[in-house]
Parts: sequence; structure tokens; C-alpha cells
Amino acid sequence: MTETLTHVATLITNPATPVLSQDLVEAAARHLGAGSAPVWLDEGVAADIPFSPREGVDAAASLREALGDAPVDIVVQPRAGRRKRLFLADMDSTMIGQECIDELADMVGLKAQVSAITERAMRGELPFEPALRERVALLGGLPVSAIDRIIAERITLTPGGTALVRTMRAQGAYTCLVSGGFTLFTGPIASRIGFHEHRSNRLVEENGILAGRVEEPILGREAKLATLRELRARFNLADSETLAVGDGANDLAMLGEAGLGVAFHAKPAVAAAAHARIDHGDLSALLYLQGYRRDEFVD
Repeated sequence: MTETLTHVATLITNPATPVLSQDLVEAAARHLGAGSAPVWLDEGVAADIPFSPREGVDAAASLREALGDAPVDIVVQPRAGRRKRLFLADMDSTMIGQECIDELADMVGLKAQVSAITERAMRGELPFEPALRERVALLGGLPVSAIDRIIAERITLTPGGTALVRTMRAQGAYTCLVSGGFTLFTGPIASRIGFHEHRSNRLVEENGILAGRVEEPILGREAKLATLRELRARFNLADSETLAVGDGANDLAMLGEAGLGVAFHAKPAVAAAAHARIDHGDLSALLYLQGYRRDEFVD
């Protein structure tokens, strides 16, 4: 009688520098005692290894030790229910490569000061809401038109993000960009990537000038969690059918609530707490960990 393999280990590298070899994948399969051959999702970039866990063995940690310092991300999860029907994503340093508030601060010569506060807040060393108020106060007097310049000249989409959102949408998933940043950024960026909707904070404007205030209540950690719960209930989904990704401390509650919460190039405390972590791959990793093959991507 053939054994039913209950779990899968997905090995993922950065598509820009693919390092997965047949030998490495087969060595990983032997280490896990896999009962079937590995399945390539994208040769050189991502592979699935179906297996059944051994009692008392942390498969991910064991595999990480076996692969040494190879720049390979490892995600271990049950095989059933991998493809998700709801996707929530953080924006700054996740779906885009920048922190928007830091770029705004650069316009008034305060990037170093604001970036230091941002870094501490994202590490969980400062409460998010007062840290946001403090940073926004420094932006008073900046013309709103500066935001269009920043989006055009400074904001870069994280590789793989557009394919991630559009592929999941094509398969019937609902997608939401949920950010502690600002609607003036999330609106254009969500539209460009292809999200169904976006939620974030509103900057107070007065005659085309930023007033140095943000509308209350601030969308932070608890609001991100509430958004996940609201959308899950709206679409009558099980916990296991949801996927969330982020990098900072204000994402932790959302990541913990999701069926699969992914820490993406995240702060240490976030990476340590999340269900899965992507340290090397780009955002296409979130398609591979759902079992999508490269030829299924919608670019």
C-alpha cells in the first residue's frame, strides 16, 4: 500500500540568482526521507519535496542545517489546502522596496531622523501609532504634489509582486493591500500591481499642503488584523484559506492569524514569529509555496 505523504517542503531561491541544482534538491529529499521524487516548480528556482514528518523532528530546521549557508528559503507545510483564496499584503518594504514616509522626509531634509524612527517602529521597539504621529508631524508644509514625484521617481515594485497578485486573482482569490502608510501612495500602487482594494491611513491636507497630521484612528497592527478577519468573514473562508505577508512588527498579528503568514525579508522578531519566512527569494516565492508552477504565473 502506497504511503500518503502529508507534507511538502518547498525550496526556493531568488530567480535573479537561481542556485537550486538537481543534486541539492535530491540531497534534501534524501535528508527528509521523502517517499517520492521532488517536483520542479521552476527549474533552478523552486522545487517541492513531498514527505511525511518523522515524530519529534523539526523538518524545516533539520533541512536548514543540512543545506548549510546555501541561499535557499525552506517552507514546510501540509500538502492539503496550499492554494489560498484571500491575500493580504503590507506595502512598504514588502510590495515596494521603500518606506514611503522616509522618502517624504527626504524631501524636507529629514530622512535620517525619520528613518531611524521607522526602523525602531518596524522592529517593535516603539509603539506604531505614536511613532507614526511623530514622523508625520515633521512633514507639515510639504506640498501634496511631492507624492506624485516620489511615486514616479523613487518607488520601485518588489520583483514578483505583480505576478503574485495577478496570478492569485486569476485563480479566484481576493487581494487587499493593507498598510500603515498612506492612501496617497496605496491607491496608485495597488492599482498598478492589481489589488482588488487598498486600506491605509489618510494624511490631513490643507489647500494642497500636508498639515503634519494623520486622520484618526490610525491603521496599525490591530486594524490589519481586523481587516483580515472582516474579509475572511465576508467571503466565508476558513482560517486555512488565507495568506498574509509583511516585514514589520505591525504585521505580526495579521501574520499570526492567517492560515499562512509569511515574513518577507523581515525584521528579526517578525521572521522568528511567522509561520514561514522568505529571506532570499522575491515575492514570486509566495506562488511557489502555494504549489504554482512558473508556467502558471500571470505576469
